[in-house]
Parts: sequence; C-alpha cells; structure tokens
Amino acid sequence: MIVGRNFIIISPRHWDNPMGTTIKNAALEISKRNRVLFIGPPLQRSYQLLKNKIPEVRKYWAVFRGNHPNLRQLNDNLIVFYPKTVLESINLINNNLIYDFLLRINEKRFARQILKAVRRLNFKDFIILNDTSMLVGFYLKELLNPKLNIYLIRDAVVLVGYHSKHGKLYEEKMIGKSDLVVTNSEPFADYARKFNPNSHMIGQGCDVSLYSDPDGQLAVPGELESISHPRLGFTGYLNTIRLDIDILIYIAEQRPGWNIVLVGPEDEDFRQSRLHQLPNVFFLGLKDFKQLPGYVKGFDVAINPQLVNPLTDTNYPLKIDEYLSMGKPVVATKTRFMSYFGDSVYLASTREEYVLLIETAIHENSPGKEKQRIELARSHSWENFIGKIYKQIELLLANTPK
Repeated sequence: MIVGRNFIIISPRHWDNPMGTTIKNAALEISKRNRVLFIGPPLQRSYQLLKNKIPEVRKYWAVFRGNHPNLRQLNDNLIVFYPKTVLESINLINNNLIYDFLLRINEKRFARQILKAVRRLNFKDFIILNDTSMLVGFYLKELLNPKLNIYLIRDAVVLVGYHSKHGKLYEEKMIGKSDLVVTNSEPFADYARKFNPNSHMIGQGCDVSLYSDPDGQLAVPGELESISHPRLGFTGYLNTIRLDIDILIYIAEQRPGWNIVLVGPEDEDFRQSRLHQLPNVFFLGLKDFKQLPGYVKGFDVAINPQLVNPLTDTNYPLKIDEYLSMGKPVVATKTRFMSYFGDSVYLASTREEYVLLIETAIHENSPGKEKQRIELARSHSWENFIGKIYKQIELLLANTPK
C-alpha cells in the first residue's frame, strides 16, 4: 500500500468535463491516502483565439484574470491545477524537427507553471501518473525530475483525431522512457512491452458503490416508465467512430416489440441517422453520471454495439463493468479484448447474433446470474485498480536509490 506520497496526474481532459473518466476516478482513489495534484490540458493558442466561448476556455480566462483560483481544493488531499500559460498550437506542423523544437518550448512553459504549484504546495519526491497524454507532458520527466514517471494506456487515442498525426511516435518514446507502464488490456500491454519490458496489464476500475442497489431502493427515472419492456439500453457517448448504427437499426427493425434506449450525447452522424425515425428507439440525451445507475436499473438487457476497428478491438469498455455491477445481462460486440469477461457477457460477431443473444439473455436471466455478474464487477473496483498500480510502484521504489 502506498501512503503519504505526492502524485501529479497529467490528464488529457479537464476535471470539469461532465463525462466521467478513468483518470478522475483514479485521482479520487489515490487521494484517499496520498496527496494528488490533478492537471488537465493547458490552454492552446488556437482555442484561445477561435474557441473562446467554450466552458474550458472561459475557465482559463477567469484564472488568467484572477477571477478563479488556479489551485482548487476538492478534498483534503486532491487539488485541481489550472496552469497560467498558453501553449502554441503546433499539431499541423509536418517537420518532425521543427515540431519537437516547439514542443520543448511548450513543455518548458508548462513545467514552469507546475514547479510554481509544486513549491507552493510543498510537493516533494512526487510521482507523475500520465494518462495517455503523450503530446502534452512528454518532457515532464526531464523537466520536473519526478521520483517515478508512470504512463497509463487505456485507449488507442493515437489512431484518431488530434493525436493521429504525432501521437504514435511520441507515445512509443513515452513508453520507452517511463519507469512503469500500466494498461487496462492485455493487447495494450503487449504493444507497450515492445518498447518497455516493465509494462503491465492491470485491468480497469468501476465505481461499484455508485452502480449498486443492494436494498432495491434505487429509483428508475420516470422517463423510462413510459417505455415498455423489454428495454435494451446503452449509456455513453453515441459516436460512429466506436458504435455501429446498422446493428441498432437491424435490432429495432427485426424486433419492433423491443425498445432501444440510448442515454448520452450524440455526434452528427447519430443525429442524422435513421434511428430517429424508428418508433422503438428512444434518445434520452446527456445525463449527470450520478443518474446513470437508475437508467441501467431500468434496462432488461444492456448492450454495447461496437464497431470492430483498431480503436475498439483492444479497448476496455468501462461501461461493461457498470452494467455488470447492476447485475444486468450484457450483449456486446466480440472484439479481441472482450474475452476478458469470459462467460459473463454474451458476445456477438454479427447483427443476427445480436438478436439471438439478446433473446437468450432475456430468457436465461436469473437471480443467480445477476449475483455472479455483480461479484465479477466488484473485483474490478477502483480500489483494486489502484492497488495494482501501488504494487508495481512498491516494487520500483524497493529498487530505486533513495
């Protein structure tokens, strides 16, 4: 057990982002016994100039003007830090030498702000935990000289969007120079071991206390009550990078007596899809994360209709544990990773199999199966997740000169 240490967490998402994230839950768990300085992404020049109305940018403007503290205490041990600096937007630069030169300048600005916070908080011998942030925070090991530098891989972010241009090269370098790499899936661990032998699969965490209804008193939201059973449900961001709209359309059309409930924000493709014309598909929109267990309780079967692509094939979908924590039968797309759940999840390779397995899940469900699912999810608690990181840290510290 690691107690009384100082952790600096580098996150690709702001703490104020309304969507729950692995690293926020990890920070809360670590802060139970250690001090944590949580740092989201600093303000980028392009956002400062072109996107100054979004909440994250407005928050930074408030910090710069002195209208919001740059250190925000969330509990006795957890502090969120908003760096008072702007990083240059360099992602479109193609030349690797020029990109790296400018990246170093950005990192020095970032590091100077962190060092001010470190001195103010008297953080000594701190451990950096970097959550898949290979383009912001890459040089912090050299600039901050932490006790340990840990890199967490929990998603294939280097394959899409902003990270697809420079992310792969810098992630490989980040893995290679880190003291420890932890991943939430064995395929990610296999990838990391190519560059660093000290790479370990530690699984994923789940808030089993939130996704819990031991006395049966958790209320099902009223808007579900008007939707008849059986209800097939999904919670999370509805985007076509990860989810297969055709599977949902096929299920809805093949079984018009089933109702599909989708809880979460939509991308443009989902908003324009034919799903909105189907009478047995219900879009309920973004909900506060604390409300989600009530929605899951109202599902008869939880589904995760993923596409199979390089982004999803090795990914650990956190929502699977959330569904299992509520005892729900789960039907999900068969990917390279999903065998991790063994017989506790029904795995479909085709849209036809989705229909058959949903029928099977409904008919086979029982109190005994619900109990087994809950027990499996409890073994994936945030306490166990962080405990596995602690174990690796202890091994490293035992062999690190004082």
